[in-house]
Amino acid sequence: MAEALTLPGFVNAHSHAFQRLLRGRTEGDDFWAWREAMLDVARGQTPADVRELYAAVYREMRAAGYTAVGEFHYLGRDEAHAALEAAGQADLDIVLLHAAYARGGIVRFRQPSVTAYLGEVDALRATGARVGVAPHSVRACPPDWLRAVARYAEREGLVLQVHADEQPREIEECLTEHGLRPIELLAREGCLGPLTTIVHATHASDGELDLLAESGARICACPTTEANLGDGFVPVARIRERGIPLCIGSDSNIRIDPLEELRELEGVARREAGRRNVVALAELLRIGADEGAAALGLAEWDGVEVDLEHPALEGVAPRDVPAALLFGCAADVLAPVGHPPLQG
Repeated sequence: MAEALTLPGFVNAHSHAFQRLLRGRTEGDDFWAWREAMLDVARGQTPADVRELYAAVYREMRAAGYTAVGEFHYLGRDEAHAALEAAGQADLDIVLLHAAYARGGIVRFRQPSVTAYLGEVDALRATGARVGVAPHSVRACPPDWLRAVARYAEREGLVLQVHADEQPREIEECLTEHGLRPIELLAREGCLGPLTTIVHATHASDGELDLLAESGARICACPTTEANLGDGFVPVARIRERGIPLCIGSDSNIRIDPLEELRELEGVARREAGRRNVVALAELLRIGADEGAAALGLAEWDGVEVDLEHPALEGVAPRDVPAALLFGCAADVLAPVGHPPLQG
């Protein structure tokens, strides 16, 4: 039998599984052109489509070493139940991050009121599913929605996830409407705290990062998607200077490989610093696993095995396996196993 090394499984803290359908279809133009293509794909999804597609995507995640996912969901109530069923079929732990959407996007994304949205969250929680709240963005949710969702999350002890500072245009529009940058607006409306995860923050200012540090919030970086969409670089050095926790997500699922996400994250840090070994290997592994679990409120999740006899690790000394894994391997060296002991 091949030798193996067991590690805590990787946690995909931010996914839009339906966007896997866009893989290879939309190369060219900018983020906003890609967004129109994404909306077109979203319009046609039925619960049956979601159940079948998400099960396949979640199996791909599972095979890549992700053993838990935060699915940022905005396709509708029936489709939310289908997503949960799909994760069960794929044997993947899921936290459904149910999106609040007041305006913009397409009709199927939106709820008629924030009260209706919170009623949907209550109904999903009543099934026993793990659920988080997710005001989609400051573009999609006005201040009164943000306040109401933040109060609910605090009262119920739920994780809160929100896109912010992904694109310069988003920031310009927020400044025009509110006189504040996105993370500043989220802070004003009570959305920042230890259970909050900001997705992307590629264009966050120093002042916004200070707000995250003060509140105990974290950032979910999605480097393969951010590269593919031209979102910019997550400001790794400025984030780490402030002690802001980081986790990773596959987001648009243009690639599903936690090792590649972590490699790109460290690659950004190295290019910023002009030196190697900026983020320690142990820290990268925590970012890929423990920090993602914390972002989703998970206390337990499956582990993964590293196949030490995989050709990619041929000739690698045991002491060098972690570095070779993160900087020289693809996800096919990983296989899921049962729950490991939690890491202290």
